[in-house]
Amino acid sequence: MGSGYEVITEVLFSIYITALLFLFLYGCMQIHLVYKYMQHKKRVQQIIPQPLTHYPFVTVQLPVYNESLVIERLIDAVAGFDYPRVYFEVQVLDDSTDETTEIIARKVSQYRLLGLQIEHIRRTSREGFKAGALQYGLQTARGEFVTLFDADFVPPADFLQHTLPAFTNAKIGMVQTRWSHLNKNYCLLTHFQAFLLDAHFSIEQMGRNSAGYFMNFSGTGGVWRKACMIDAGGWHYDTLTEDFDISYRAQLKGWKFNYLEDVCVPAELPPVMSAMKTQQYRWIKGNAETARKHLFGVLQSNMPLNAKIIACFHLLVGLVFISVLVSSFLSIPLLYLKSQVPELNIWFRFASFSVVSLLCLGVFHYVSTVHTGYTTEGNRQYFYKTFPLYLMFSMGISLNNALAVVEGLLGIKSVFVRTPKFNVSDRQKAGIVNTQRKKQNWLLPVEIALTIYYGVGGATLAFYYRDFSMFPYHMMLSFGFGMICYFTFQEEQAVQAGYEVPVAG
Repeated sequence: MGSGYEVITEVLFSIYITALLFLFLYGCMQIHLVYKYMQHKKRVQQIIPQPLTHYPFVTVQLPVYNESLVIERLIDAVAGFDYPRVYFEVQVLDDSTDETTEIIARKVSQYRLLGLQIEHIRRTSREGFKAGALQYGLQTARGEFVTLFDADFVPPADFLQHTLPAFTNAKIGMVQTRWSHLNKNYCLLTHFQAFLLDAHFSIEQMGRNSAGYFMNFSGTGGVWRKACMIDAGGWHYDTLTEDFDISYRAQLKGWKFNYLEDVCVPAELPPVMSAMKTQQYRWIKGNAETARKHLFGVLQSNMPLNAKIIACFHLLVGLVFISVLVSSFLSIPLLYLKSQVPELNIWFRFASFSVVSLLCLGVFHYVSTVHTGYTTEGNRQYFYKTFPLYLMFSMGISLNNALAVVEGLLGIKSVFVRTPKFNVSDRQKAGIVNTQRKKQNWLLPVEIALTIYYGVGGATLAFYYRDFSMFPYHMMLSFGFGMICYFTFQEEQAVQAGYEVPVAG
């Protein structure tokens, strides 16, 4: 065998091992957060918020862009806050270009007559998109505290009563609450998203916060001390995740955050594949852009070493998707090379440690499912039913998210694309009439090709060489990419039939 062939083999295997090593280290980080979370749960009982003894003035910001299906629901929820109306104002930051503006104008007029301090704010341009609108409103915000909600959220009436007491000292700059889900059981796609977010809003957010690590404002459902926002430099729009960016700027300035796991704000999950991909792409790319902006500052900060390590994984979380995509794609040619180069067998045994990464992910979600009580059904049964499918789905979405990471790390800019909202709930069984046809998903042919690549390629090599060590893994990958294709086709059929959202089963 030629030396050139051996060099190619060594290069491919080195890349493969590097990707698996990152997944292993990321899994170790997840277990560390599980440990911190469980420590916190043993140490601290559920906190019953103390009633407010005085009422600081609060500005409620509602950034809106073409949200005709959900904006009335949001304004009604905020108008129903159990908080003296003389002590809070509402800014509807409206960048809409459709009938949403007329709906807002009617609701604002209605609530003004009822004594609510509510303002309909329009800009001459959408410069900076959501971040630009928030910064525009912040300039005239009168509140000592500022809270904001995306259009698909329905904050409870006692939201301010439960969050404001958590500002226990002057150095706490932000209080974040947990998201719950209005339509978790609408379809399998919303089910997977809820499973992911529940783990984030339990293990990750509480684990980081209880240990004193950097955590992030989640873009909505939180309250800021206005002085903290100003000190951090306000809202910037040089990343797609303005929330992640301002979180790191504030914490690098020395501000502390607080997380309230027991206070939740219901929100709508994207019920179609295109909307879910759009949201994931923006989140992952924005995180990578924030890493470019703040990673060096984190490493230079006076934070303890373990906090810096966790922050690096936090900022570079998108590398998980690149590692999954690269390692899985290379696994098939390396399976062939394994049969040609027997010396590689020992390295393949070493690479089998990657199964530990899957075990770490399983423990991470198991603890989230069993110990948080978010589900109303049997928690262990729910985990065992959901995790295998969720794991395969996560593999399938890796292409979409890996491309987002690459663009973010390379500094390739793109516009802020909002996640469509549909005003659907678990109880709703009919679709919504289509109002805007989606662009053709250009990733679909690649995802179809990867479905075949792992399914046919993996099976062919396994049976030809009688080596089934990676056969289950390749079938999981094929099924995962197949699920992404299925959800995409399902959405396209719904659109052609005149619906934007598939009928829920």
